[in-house]
Amino acid sequence: MLEEIAKNLSGLKAAFAKEYAGSAHIQEIIPASPVHGFPDPAHLGMLHEFAEKNPLYSGSFEQDVAGVCCVVYEGDIGQYWLDSTKHGSSCQPFYPTWITSAYALACMAKRLGYCELVDVGSGDGRIAYCGAVAGLVPYSIEIDGALAGLQKEISESTGIRINPRCCDALEADYLQMNLERPVFVIGGLAQMGGDILASGIIEKTQKMSGAGVVLAGTYSKRSLSGSTEYGGWGEIIKRYGLEVTNTVTLPTVWTFDQETDTPYIHARLAHGAYCTSKK
Repeated sequence: MLEEIAKNLSGLKAAFAKEYAGSAHIQEIIPASPVHGFPDPAHLGMLHEFAEKNPLYSGSFEQDVAGVCCVVYEGDIGQYWLDSTKHGSSCQPFYPTWITSAYALACMAKRLGYCELVDVGSGDGRIAYCGAVAGLVPYSIEIDGALAGLQKEISESTGIRINPRCCDALEADYLQMNLERPVFVIGGLAQMGGDILASGIIEKTQKMSGAGVVLAGTYSKRSLSGSTEYGGWGEIIKRYGLEVTNTVTLPTVWTFDQETDTPYIHARLAHGAYCTSKK
């Protein structure tokens, strides 16, 4: 069901990208009412509330997209993008996934049996927020102070707690968080420093029984160098013996003008066993 929803979301994005005549820095759509059971009627208003209470978005309007009534949200991430480039090599500029995509990722994590969602490199906290909406216990890890402040503002205005932590994800002590069965959503492409971040998180959490990771990949020739397996994550998956459970492709801000959307690879950690070779 969620795989079909992901396919429909990508189709809506493709239709919207062709029709969009605005000039906003970022733009995305959320259905005005549930479409084919997505989003859950009880959750749809919470997704709109996140966009409405998020200072990144400066305006919205309704538009018919491929026969679906949607609300278009327009905004600008310019200053936050610039601020997020000031950190280390494992930190990438802030580029958000779509809110509906974040919700789909959270629903899939819930379906796979996870209890907590740890959003690493969380930007404005949308994936953690959607984790809370889907019924998971969310944690938000963000190194940039301005973005962490934005998360706090959104959390306070929506009343949705996402447990934000402003810190370096590579230095955080996840074992002290008393996580029962967490999934770590790791922002950043492998080819742009995300492999450093993912390696650090996996090595810190490999003793957690039942833990998993979600890795954002790409099939864009503009971004890929080296192996294209699993959207560029093949080497990390092999090195740590990760068990890939599924891959779902969803719209993101950075794929708005691309035909291929972002593949998110879900994998379970191999409990207590991995190769430490850094070949």
